[in-house]
Amino acid sequence: MSEAEKVKIILKTLNKIYPKPPIPLKHRNTFTLLISVLLSAQCTDVNVNNVTKNIYPKYNRPEHFVSLGRKKIERLIKSIGIFRVKAKSVYNLSKTLVEKYKGKVPKSFEELEALPGVGHKTASVVMAQGFGHPSFPVDTHIHRLAQRWGLTSGKNVIQTEKDLKRVFPIKYWNKLHLQIIFYGREYCKARECYGISCKICTTCYPSRKKPIITKKA
Repeated sequence: MSEAEKVKIILKTLNKIYPKPPIPLKHRNTFTLLISVLLSAQCTDVNVNNVTKNIYPKYNRPEHFVSLGRKKIERLIKSIGIFRVKAKSVYNLSKTLVEKYKGKVPKSFEELEALPGVGHKTASVVMAQGFGHPSFPVDTHIHRLAQRWGLTSGKNVIQTEKDLKRVFPIKYWNKLHLQIIFYGREYCKARECYGISCKICTTCYPSRKKPIITKKA
């Protein structure tokens, strides 16, 4: 099966199951989206949402978190993994936004990635979900699925992102990122599908018998 045929199958399947995929991280504005994405590193979206539902009604602007200070931020997010490191990033990030950007989240990759605690993946999510700018955030789960589906041979998320942007038209990127995340959680799970049981894997690779070994990002 050609790459183009696989892409067509993937798009058709995902659009049928997830015609309008929601943004999984609950937020009130672009700033709280940025904070939630930062907090989601090595943590589930569900856990982040459970914590932030008690924070965002009261604290939802950079100025609020600067006033809180690191120690109070730590107490607010202590049930989230590596909370001390994240609290430091949230505080420094908020301080930078207040001092340099008048409390506004910048709208470019370069400026976002220069913020404390913000990497390329976080910046990509904010650009896509916060500003509607075409981007293709790739985490370890999307990296794994892209390998199973034969769309990349990349050994890291950077190469996988380049490969996915090459094979899928730009108009699908933002929606497709979310669709793949939901599909991976529901159908092509890390420890269940192994590349041989979900609809996309079996349709694209009907003769595949052995579980595919994916390379960690």
